[in-house]
Amino acid sequence: MSTANLHTKSYNNNRLFLTVYPNEDIPQNDPVRVVDSIVEGLDLKDFRKLYKEKGRCPYHPKMMLKVIIYAYMNNIYSCRKIEKQLQRDIHYIWLAAQERPDFVTINRFRNRVRNEINNIFTQTVLVLADKGFITLDVEYIDGTKIESKANKYTFVWRKTVEKNRAKLQEKIRVLLGQIDDVIAQDKAAESEQMEFTTETLSSIISELQDSLSAEPQPTDREQKKQRREKKKQIKELEKHRDKLNEYDGRLRQIGDRNSMSKTDPDATFMRMKEDAMNNGQTKPGYNLQISAENQFITDFALFSNPTDTLTLIPFLNSFLDRYRRLPSVAVADSGYGSEENYRFMDEASMEAYVKYNRFHLEQRPRYKPNPFHHDNFHYNAKEDYYVCPMGQHMTRIGTRHTKTASGYRSDNARYRAQNCNGCPLRCLCYKAKGDRRIIEVNHRLNEYKRKARGLLTSEEGIKHRGRRCIEPEAVFGQMKFNMAYRRFRHFGKDKVSMDFAFFAIAFNLKKMCSKIVKQTKNGGNTPHFGLFGLICRILPTENRIFWKNPQNQSLKISKPHRSKKERLRRKP
Repeated sequence: MSTANLHTKSYNNNRLFLTVYPNEDIPQNDPVRVVDSIVEGLDLKDFRKLYKEKGRCPYHPKMMLKVIIYAYMNNIYSCRKIEKQLQRDIHYIWLAAQERPDFVTINRFRNRVRNEINNIFTQTVLVLADKGFITLDVEYIDGTKIESKANKYTFVWRKTVEKNRAKLQEKIRVLLGQIDDVIAQDKAAESEQMEFTTETLSSIISELQDSLSAEPQPTDREQKKQRREKKKQIKELEKHRDKLNEYDGRLRQIGDRNSMSKTDPDATFMRMKEDAMNNGQTKPGYNLQISAENQFITDFALFSNPTDTLTLIPFLNSFLDRYRRLPSVAVADSGYGSEENYRFMDEASMEAYVKYNRFHLEQRPRYKPNPFHHDNFHYNAKEDYYVCPMGQHMTRIGTRHTKTASGYRSDNARYRAQNCNGCPLRCLCYKAKGDRRIIEVNHRLNEYKRKARGLLTSEEGIKHRGRRCIEPEAVFGQMKFNMAYRRFRHFGKDKVSMDFAFFAIAFNLKKMCSKIVKQTKNGGNTPHFGLFGLICRILPTENRIFWKNPQNQSLKISKPHRSKKERLRRKP
């Protein structure tokens, strides 16, 4: 049967012109309109220095921002995939105004704005605060480890480098002792008290080469052999110099860390929770710290150290630099409970709902304090002594000072018992050698713990403890599983920070859109964002989806659909 006689609309895919109206085909409550409205209201004055006034006109930065942010909202992080969407998806075509930048241009734009995108993130958070989604007063802080793009087998360990460097120093001493030259013999004798550097070896090599060139030309076979041997030794010394320079460079790159990756020197090897082999294998990654409020990302920072204890103060300082103030309330888990962190928050007049390491153990119903632990000894603050379980006075004998990795100094008071010889509780009290037990107490830390315990067990503290589990943890869950952002896609800390800034902006806007939809369904007040807010104010909920031309000033609402029976019934 021929298809020519079928009763259908005309079809010809070879027409010269295709009539497409993206603005009319996109629903008014689509998130793409929120992205368009938010980006249009941003201040991009810092972008002016990135463009030249002469030459070929580049794509507008607002257009590029809109496209990339909307792509990140839809779990598209590849520049090649974004390029495809600009050719196929009507939402991207509408945002780009039918412009088609290729993947190279998109990637170049991301790298170009890697410093300015941090300010864009700050502006979007301030917009959320202005619209009432967040307050920036209460911050829930937590961290997670995200794997780097680096090869997991290109690791460098500090201890290994230091060990190999010490072996190389010994090889250089032996080699200088073997060289038949007065200069080399003198340097070998001096090397017992000194450590070779790259500059020292370069000067030694230069002197040996000058001494070799000043010697007369060999005449017999034995002299020629000695000359060849000396040249070989000088060449080997040059190799040792280059290797020493490599080791020194590795140590400079590692810095205060224990490891690094060759392909991404900023990444540190850490144990990840997402370990497929379940064997505690270390992988190159970054320690991502975020603060969340109402499940919005309000601040983020990347660190190279795997533990969270040393990250709190620099993270709060980044919050201060971003918003010119600190939050009034900080909530975090026991990984942040240290004397240094408590003191910083106390001096900043912050309410620190931060757990210490034994808080959960103390809150158990069956918890019984250990009577032989020094925290449970009776303390006489007036006369400054402790009382052991046998009633002996433990007098103060001095103070021990300790320093953390960040340089913070802690003062530990030392107390010693009078005589523990013959005590019936000796075997239960302590196991160290000696007839008198010595304890160390950090009075300042104990005072901070007492204050934190009072805050955490209060009504407000119980509320914050319950909220902490669903604030940053929910953000991490949505980030890794809903939006498939489990691994960084760039090398270097600056590019990784840039990529996550784009993601954080997209995450916040996506969360805002979902909250707007939820509020609209529940009949609550909806925050107003440009044209989207105008629609939410004017149109009732049941008619918002029928508005076909949002840019018309006159509202065109389609008539409700009636069945054929109703139409026949209404005819006169």
